[in-house]
Amino acid sequence: MSSEERRKKEKENRKNSILKVARKLFFERGFKSVTVDLIAAKAEVSKGSIYLYFDSKEEIYTQILISANIERHKEIENFTKQDRSASELLLSFALDYVNFFLDNNELFRILMTFMLQSENMNLTEEQNTQLIHTTNENVLAISEILQKGVASGEFVSGIDFNQMRNAIWGMLNGIISLYIYTGSPEKRAERIRTTVRDNLSIFIKGIKA
Repeated sequence: MSSEERRKKEKENRKNSILKVARKLFFERGFKSVTVDLIAAKAEVSKGSIYLYFDSKEEIYTQILISANIERHKEIENFTKQDRSASELLLSFALDYVNFFLDNNELFRILMTFMLQSENMNLTEEQNTQLIHTTNENVLAISEILQKGVASGEFVSGIDFNQMRNAIWGMLNGIISLYIYTGSPEKRAERIRTTVRDNLSIFIKGIKA
């Protein structure tokens, strides 16, 4: 490994270390309670070092979701290649999506903050584009499942794949939003899963051939 490659690797490792610390803090305390000074202290680096890698707290917050999106995409990259019906794949994808955010509910808060208050996050055009791209990549599987269903004759032809994908994705986010932070904590997960199953069954029934 050349010295340049070594420096690049060290820089990437430091950036990932800062993100790891920041993620833990955001998940424990929420966005408003975490400062760049606190991240620097917990990461055992200077505040100036933080700004070598990130322009703002908002960028760190957003980069956590981008990194999670990239890791998530690796997990679902071959999702539609499974030997299962399109209906089964849709339900499985939906529950995987729900479980991902149940296990990482602060990531869902980041996603909703970006979707509803992106103008207040002070992101660069590149950061904004990267977040949109990585988020879209992770819901593209819905379109692919719908296409598989039409090709097999399981679903009716003439489906607007993008429109239907957005409708299903919106439904998932809406249900998670309704229940992830409210009601009895021990009942939230099953309430979300049950509601998703019931609503998705209606979607599927409507597009069955």
